[in-house]
Amino acid sequence: MPTKRKAVDSELDQSPAKRKLIAKGNGGEPLRSCFREGLFDEAATNQHKTKYAASKPYRHGVISNLIDPDLLRKVRAEIQQNLSFTPKETDIYKIHQSGDLANLDGLDDSSLRILPSLKRLRDALYSKEFRQYLCEVTDSRFLSGKKTDMAINVYTPGCHLLCHDDVIGSRRVSYILYLTDPDKPWKEQWGGALRLYPIENIEIDDKETASMPRATHSESIPPAFNQLSFFAVQPGESFHDVEEVYAVERNGEDSDKERVRMAISGWYHIPQEGEDGYISGEEGELAKQSSLAQLQGMGDKHDRPQPKITSYALEEEPKKDVVTSSQEDSPLSEQDLDFLLKYIAPTYLTPDTHDEISDLFQEECCLLLDSFLCRKFSDKLRNYLTLLEATPDNHENSLSWQIARPTHKHRYLYQRLPVEDSESPISDILTTLFPSSAFRKWLQLVTGQAIKSHDVLARRFRRSQDYTLAQSYESEEPRIEMCLSITPSSASPGDETNSTSIEKASTNATKTSVKEDVEEVEEADTGGYLAYMAGDGPDDGNDGSHDGVEVPLDMSTGGRATKAKRSKADPAVYQAQADDEDDGVLFSMPAGWNKLGIVLRDQGTMRFVKYVSRQAAGDRWDVFGEFEIDAEQSDNDVEDATTIHDDEINDNEETDDHDSDDEEDDDDD
Repeated sequence: MPTKRKAVDSELDQSPAKRKLIAKGNGGEPLRSCFREGLFDEAATNQHKTKYAASKPYRHGVISNLIDPDLLRKVRAEIQQNLSFTPKETDIYKIHQSGDLANLDGLDDSSLRILPSLKRLRDALYSKEFRQYLCEVTDSRFLSGKKTDMAINVYTPGCHLLCHDDVIGSRRVSYILYLTDPDKPWKEQWGGALRLYPIENIEIDDKETASMPRATHSESIPPAFNQLSFFAVQPGESFHDVEEVYAVERNGEDSDKERVRMAISGWYHIPQEGEDGYISGEEGELAKQSSLAQLQGMGDKHDRPQPKITSYALEEEPKKDVVTSSQEDSPLSEQDLDFLLKYIAPTYLTPDTHDEISDLFQEECCLLLDSFLCRKFSDKLRNYLTLLEATPDNHENSLSWQIARPTHKHRYLYQRLPVEDSESPISDILTTLFPSSAFRKWLQLVTGQAIKSHDVLARRFRRSQDYTLAQSYESEEPRIEMCLSITPSSASPGDETNSTSIEKASTNATKTSVKEDVEEVEEADTGGYLAYMAGDGPDDGNDGSHDGVEVPLDMSTGGRATKAKRSKADPAVYQAQADDEDDGVLFSMPAGWNKLGIVLRDQGTMRFVKYVSRQAAGDRWDVFGEFEIDAEQSDNDVEDATTIHDDEINDNEETDDHDSDDEEDDDDD
């Protein structure tokens, strides 16, 4: 058990009168003048204390006009004139961040001369008197004055911070002091609010429960100049996020320059060794309660969706008196081809394409294929999804769409086995195409892997709501993962020509054209991309932090393979190696229309779908599948398979093109 050091009696008396004496005795009176007059009065203190104790969904406080306004204006001016900010993006946030303000004491005299107000503010926030004041309001015991932990974060349009509980290391109280424009009050519709999530308790067994944040927040606190928002950091309870700062809509009255959410944020920590209230071993005990531990722990069995692995049915032996023209030398029969051509573009069923794609996959372990679905089926699918997205309430109230949980891992709508609208094109993919033996054979041909089972679901990532945070693949056995991106808002007339050549198909498996690259970069700030990142090495530890998996600001819009090394200082951040391309990104896939990505995922590889910004043209839609493989059979059984006859496919291509022309004629009529 941790042992508690003897506390100094004077620290336990935290009455306003006693705090005043302490402030005077330690030269605190000048720092006291940094705060607004009357803040430490007994009546004001009791008022904040009462509100804090009664707050929901968990205890939190809001203090308006905390700091002397003249001082805070000077702080804001110093920051704008003298500090620079680094844009930073991970799976969990996108912000502009300053360095740690705890190192102000290490600056030389010339640097300190240009930041006097900022240093004074920091000293005031971590002064003994204000720490004791927070202890009284939050009913906390002791807060460290030795370990200061604060930074300046700037949120511009598109910036956000996703759901988490702040339980890392020795944090005890979390706070945000807003430095928004004092002369132009922040508007609630601009976003940027601190949002608090209620929890639901899930019973694990007779003796233990797991706490999960609900899918939607219950409290929203908009920014305001000189406002302090704070709460006690509580394992499995203090879940919160920062709402995206919304960009100005076209023809709007405001400009993006006005929507700058600047704030000083940080934490008060438990006492450090040598301070009053220090408890040996307390920090280690707190680390075990972190939300990251929950991400990897026993609560997984209560997550949604749960894995639903289905083995492929055993192939029936063909009758001896029935022999097709290609049966003797190909794993794909005529019946298989007829079936696949209802869904897949003929280009991807030719023997030359199989060879090229297979060679690429063997070399890169990933593929990105354009215009994968045939025109007739993809048109039907796009019309269906466009109509579904135009009626956002219907699918959420249906039995076939559910919401993924818990929110500190992921949030999106998903559908696995439709119970409504069973004749939809989504249902065709989920229950007919991907589970079929014909598709299994095709996937084996292009990957060179023996496929044993499938687990497939459709997903919708709604703008300004949905994402998945990075999680590692822990199995020692690799598996095939496949994503069919079907975002209708990303479609253009040229996407459905199905005239993709074999050369273009194979080239696009590793890169995009210059024109496509420009278009994707313009859309990059809206998020919604699928990314695979280099994960933990076998010797890397885990300090319980979750600052997120850092991604390059110019995230690639096509498939690529790179290597990365992990930062020893922060195991959650992945650093580039010698060249710029070694940034840890193994494969990335933006929200697009009719694109198929295939990845061979190894142990330790991280995967996430980036938060979809409100600026996106539409929601991200995809069908995602996981396929177990038999590594022992992959090299033996699939390698020797031969491909189908060219003439057979060419005939089918002509038929498909003819059908498409007929459809165009019908549309003209």
